[in-house]
Formats: sequence, structure tokens, C-alpha cells
Amino acid sequence: MRTTDTDTGSGGTPDPAPAKRHIGVSADGELGEAGSQLSTAPVETAMPGSFGGARTPGATGWIAWTAREVVGWARWFWRQLTSMRVALILLFLLSLGAIPGSLIPQSNQDAAKVQEFKDAHSVLGPLYDRLGLFHVYSSVWFSAIYILLFISLIGCIVPRTWQFVGQLRGRPPGAPKRLSRLPAYATWRTEAEPEQVREAALKVLRQRRFRAHIEKDAVAAEKGYLRETGNLLFHIALIVMLVAFAWGQLFKSEGNKLIVEGDGFSNTLLSYDDFKSGNLFSTDDLTPFSFDLKNFTGTYERTGPNKGTPRTYQATVDYSVGAYGKEKKTVVKVNEPLVVGDSKVYLTAHGYAPVVTVRDGKGKVVFHEAVPLLPLDSNVTSQGAVKVMDGYRNARGKSEQLGFSAFFVPTFAGAGKGDMFSQFPALDYPVLALSGFHGSLGVDAGLPQNVYQLETSHMKQFKDAKGEILKSRLRPGETMTLPDGAGSITFDKDIKEWANFQVTQQPGSDWALAGAFAAIFGLAGSLFIQRRRVWVRATTGDDGVTVVEMAGLGRSESAKLPEELGDLAALVHEQAPTKPDEDAAPTDADAEPTATAAEGAEKQ
Repeated sequence: MRTTDTDTGSGGTPDPAPAKRHIGVSADGELGEAGSQLSTAPVETAMPGSFGGARTPGATGWIAWTAREVVGWARWFWRQLTSMRVALILLFLLSLGAIPGSLIPQSNQDAAKVQEFKDAHSVLGPLYDRLGLFHVYSSVWFSAIYILLFISLIGCIVPRTWQFVGQLRGRPPGAPKRLSRLPAYATWRTEAEPEQVREAALKVLRQRRFRAHIEKDAVAAEKGYLRETGNLLFHIALIVMLVAFAWGQLFKSEGNKLIVEGDGFSNTLLSYDDFKSGNLFSTDDLTPFSFDLKNFTGTYERTGPNKGTPRTYQATVDYSVGAYGKEKKTVVKVNEPLVVGDSKVYLTAHGYAPVVTVRDGKGKVVFHEAVPLLPLDSNVTSQGAVKVMDGYRNARGKSEQLGFSAFFVPTFAGAGKGDMFSQFPALDYPVLALSGFHGSLGVDAGLPQNVYQLETSHMKQFKDAKGEILKSRLRPGETMTLPDGAGSITFDKDIKEWANFQVTQQPGSDWALAGAFAAIFGLAGSLFIQRRRVWVRATTGDDGVTVVEMAGLGRSESAKLPEELGDLAALVHEQAPTKPDEDAAPTDADAEPTATAAEGAEKQ
């Protein structure tokens, strides 16, 4: 036990100053109830031995022993699972398991990339597939970690919450027998009666927001309950986040739709270009709404190091909710989605859709549409295909299908000044490069095709009179004539723009965000709030003078506890001042005042 000695004067005799100062730590003494329940953390259990104990002979004895073993091991396993150590390990494993989901292509996000990875890696592809790394978040091992973490947190929080509620409903425990053994301690003698000292201490502690009451010869007080409240809030917030994440994964939906200016969209499953959803999602959960894309506006930096960077990037839409909703106009920008019910409509991409007109050999228009092309770079160099599937007949009157490979640049550098790549994303000098095919596009077989690529296995390429491949670069308003009276294709002056919208429903996102904020606040409270107890004992000494003892105890060693106890002691000392020592005469009228009880609480 480490304790400071009583202060002495120069001659070695006890200092006549009436305030004595002691600091003590209990090395072998027991604080009993006073030092218990400063935390609701579960008690760690050691590795068990045999739970069954002695086994009596016979089948009955074996059955009883086995039952005790099974129940004992089950309890031990439950204690380990619900311990904070295991919860942290599971949380770390969950974070570690999410890494492959970010680095490896996921089949529910981009099946094409997954197939490309398998084709490029003959060894890793099958191995990753067996381990479930192409669908991490729905794999058995990730789900097992997730469920175990959920059970661990529930099993840890429920008993701690009931225990904490019991502490809030109860009173701070009474003072231990020997207050001098506590980390912070102060004592002095006063002429005030013990009852007066206790009443004064009770008032002071309550003014400092301590929960205090008088028990026997001492005042017991406690403060800092928000520490444990913050701890519980943190763990409850983790559960909320886990539930929100699971709810969002099960009921989420996400779809993409490319829309050309002037076209519209209705939130039905058939309207999407691609769509994916959670296992429990139903098409009935789709929010009923529709919208039309009136125009897309994009402006770009013309000079400087950020040349080509978008300055304005927005889509003007008219939308309505429900079948008979009133039409409203709004602007959708990046990170400023259109919110309709539980759905959010994000603007994710932009490109150009040149308007082309295809005529047969008799001049009949067989195709007149805006053809969206996919951008290849930041300057919107675009590629795609024009497919004429119906209504076309060749010069001999035979029904055929036409296909044109299209390459578009909004700002062409000019012939002889480089390849067919755009120099700027705006429509400064648009050029459309075309090459044509005739035959069968393969769409009649019923097999799905990429609308931006041509299937040319059953088609022949147009060739000019010299036998060379027919291809041409067209400016708006120019026409490429097909050979042998096969017709023509015109690049119209009207160039439309398209925008890609992502429509998402994530039902648990708000709860996850609230849980994240609650977890931060709870963690801050559990880290920065100190739970501590203070006792003030006032008893009558052998000489009839009241002896006041004050001591404090925290959950862990705190540098601020002695300082706080000193402040409290000073306030109590004002109500019950130190009794002067009648045997000691001052040697100097100008001597400094003696130390007060506020100095009695010191750090070890």
C-alpha cells in the first residue's frame, strides 16, 4: 500500500495545520459493493475443465454426466460468443471479408466483368468461384460472420442493459470501511456536528449533479452514468447498422436507363436497360412514377489545366407520381437526385445520339431515329451501331437488314491531323464515321444482343466500285450513298444528347446513417466521460471532535479524480471549516493561511 505520510514541521513533530492529507490505494483490501458495478462489461471466463463432474456408474449416471457436459460447454461457448473480445474479432473479420467484394468483380453488379475475369484467369477464376468471391455479400462464409456478429452484439447488450437499468433504479453503494485506501482521499476535523456535515455534503454533491443519498454515517454519491449509456448506445447503434445493412441488401433495387432527349421513362421492370434487386424485393415495391427528359445541358472548361472538365452537367425533366399525378418540372444534377417516395433518380452519364435517316434504293425512308452512342473517353469519343431491322428491301426487291458501324466525335481535329478521336467534349465540329453491312443481323433468332454492337457473322460489308470497303466521314447534313442502288444514309443536322439515370431504392440507408451518427456519439461518450463515486463520512472522534473523510473511486485511474475531489472537499469545508488547534500558537502574525481540505486530494 502506497500512502503519503502526515506532513511534519522542521523539527519532525506533527504539523499543527488542521488539515491532514492522505492518498491511498488498496493493494489487498476489498472494497466490496462500493467498488463493484462501475461497469456492466461481462465477466471474462477462463477455459473450463470438466463440467460434468464425477460420473456415477450405469447408464443413468452417464446420461446425467453427458447432460451436464453439454449444458456446461454450451454456456461457456455462449459466454465467449457474447464477450466483447469476440465481438471485436468478428467485426474485424467482417471488415476483412468486405475487401474482396471491393477488389474482385461481383456477379450481381457486373456479370460481364466476372466472365472476363474467369476467361483471363484459368486458375484463379474457378478457385474464386468455389470460395464465393464473385458474390461475397451473399456467400455462406460472409453471412456466417454477419449472423455471428449480430448474435454476439445482442447477447452482449441485452444483459448489460438490464444490469445498467438496475443500477439506475438503485442507489450508489455505501462507503467502504477504510476510505483511506481509495485513490483520492482527504480528511480534516471540524466543530460541526456529523449530521450537519452530511447534510452539507449531500447538498454540495447534488449541486454538482451527483446522485447522492445518506447511508448510515456517510454520504454516497455517483456520477458519470453517461459513460455506460454511451457504451450501450454505441453497441445498439452497431446493431441498428447491421439490421439496416441486411434490410437494404434484401429489399434493395437498382436499375439503369439510358434516355434520349424527348423520350421518357416509367418505373416498371420492363423499362430498365438493366436491373438488379435483393432476394426479398418484389416488383410491387417499385415506386410508381414516370418522367420525360426534356433536355440535357453540359458546358465545359475551355482553357487552363482543367480544360474539358464539366462546368454545367444537368438534365431537365418533367415527372409525375402515380398514374394520374400532376406533372412537375425539376433539374437533376450530379449528387442532386430526383427523390420520389423511396426511390432516388441519379444522373450518372451523358453522351450523344446523332439522328440518322436511312432510305432504300427507291428513296423510301426506312429508318429515322436518334441513335445513342457510348462514350469511350472524357472527350466523348463515341462508338455504336445503327440497325435497320424492318422495312428495307434491296435493289432486287429482296427483304434484308442493314447495319452500320458508327464512330462519332463531337470535336474533330480535321483530316490529316490525327486519328478519329474527339479533341473536346462539346459539339464544336461533329463528325460521324460510318461503314455499312447488309444481310441478317441475327435478331430473328431470339438471342439477346448488345444494341451497341453489330453481329456481322451473317452479313456482308458494302464495297465501292474499286472493291474497297465502303466507309465515309460525314458532317451534319451529308449523305453516304450505298453502292448498286442499295440506298443511302444521311447524318441529319439534328444531334440529340442522352443521359443515363440510375434509379435506386435502399430502404435501410436512413437507419444506417442514423446508426453511424449514434455510434460516433456513443463512442465519444464512453471514451471521454469518467464514471466515479464519492463518499463523505462524518463521525465523532474519541475526543468528541467530528472527523470528516472524503474519498473518490473511478472505474479506472483518472488524473482528474483527485482534482475533482479537492474541489468538492473545498465546498464542504466552507460549510464545515477546520477546527483550530488550541495547543498551537502562531509564531508570526503575517504567516500564510494554513492549507485547506481542498489540498487534501492528491494524485498518487
